[in-house]
Amino acid sequence: QVQIVESGGGLVQPGGSLRLSCAASKDNLSVWSMGWYRQTPGKQRELVADIVFGGSTNYADSAKGRFTISRDSAENSINLQMNNLKPEDTSVYYCRARFFGSINTMHWGQGTQVTVSS
Repeated sequence: QVQIVESGGGLVQPGGSLRLSCAASKDNLSVWSMGWYRQTPGKQRELVADIVFGGSTNYADSAKGRFTISRDSAENSINLQMNNLKPEDTSVYYCRARFFGSINTMHWGQGTQVTVSS
């Protein structure tokens, strides 16, 4: 059974910060990579940032210099620190996990709303 649990969304003013967290589990498997995506109505879901555990990170151009993805001390967990938020960052943010043994299969959380508005 797969569980993807997201937290940390909310309302913030332009220029403010938010921290999203995600914890993933699937039987006793270890995570191969995790990431954050976002989707607004009428648009395709897009990558924000992802991380290969024990490897590299990858950021969308819109996230570079403002967002930082990192592993949490808890097993199979990540954080996304978002600074200098802009109104165009308003979206539903989804956590995605891939596990060893099935790295081509993406597992998704239910999403958390981030709203940047004054």
